Amino acid sequence: MTAVHDTERLPRELGDVRGWFPALDQLLFEWVLTRQEAGGDHGDLLELGVYLGKSAIFVGRHVRPGEAFTVCDLFESDAPDQANNAETSKSYATLTRAAFEENYLSFHDALPTVLQGPSSLAGDRVKPDSCRFVHVDASHLYEHVEGDIRTAREVLKPGGVVVLDDFRSEHTPGVSVAAWEAVLNRGLHPICLTTQKLYGTWDDPGPVQDELIAMIKERSDCHLSVQDAAGNRLVRLKSKGMAAPEFPPSRHWTPPPAPSPAPAAPAAPVPAKPGRSRAARIAVDVLPPVVTRAVRRSRAARRGTL
Repeated sequence: MTAVHDTERLPRELGDVRGWFPALDQLLFEWVLTRQEAGGDHGDLLELGVYLGKSAIFVGRHVRPGEAFTVCDLFESDAPDQANNAETSKSYATLTRAAFEENYLSFHDALPTVLQGPSSLAGDRVKPDSCRFVHVDASHLYEHVEGDIRTAREVLKPGGVVVLDDFRSEHTPGVSVAAWEAVLNRGLHPICLTTQKLYGTWDDPGPVQDELIAMIKERSDCHLSVQDAAGNRLVRLKSKGMAAPEFPPSRHWTPPPAPSPAPAAPAAPVPAKPGRSRAARIAVDVLPPVVTRAVRRSRAARRGTL
């Protein structure tokens, strides 16, 4: 039986999809991916942890012919350990694969390759040195994030970019430890930091940082600061009321109805011509002929004196 979907609850715009994907990070995803494409970089895309698909929908727009896009999430599956299971039950109880796929297909004609299970599956299914972009947004537990970062390093091509979500949030210290450990001990070079995400590469970050700084300096909606720490140039970015970049609406979007035309103003009354009233004309017509001729002579005489 064909499923019947309630189109009233399906997303009409990217902003209708529940999830955490600030405008600044949308701008940076767009900038990084477009820069790669303009430079001739060819490679696959990978997202670990998709929730309801907001960032995956965004990334999916950049899949070019010959490239693969893979996403991995537990969805309704059991977590690999008790701590991960407790985290999933608390934060993602409403997440289902069907909800993700429904949202994604609202914007795209076909699904990415979907891996249902722990993010460690990606290390077995995605080829080494095959990806140009990896977004890590799965578990917040140190052991899992550390493994996701190792996976990212294995699958990224030279010059590839990894994005680590929630690296500085108060409730995700495990991500912070894993991220900065990778920077200090595993050769990850930060490209930039936002309120929510760390963008990095295992190659020289200098050229991309220089281009990024030049781009940001041309904008008035983003605060920029640069610091040095442990031999790393840290480019910090913060939105100043930034609007999200334009994104095509979903197939469920319909234009708002055109406003009804304003009612036409009533026609102004045509002023009556000066002269006899209708009652006076009727009265003249019904008077005896002798009287009528006298009245008409009198009027003609008055007109002649004007």
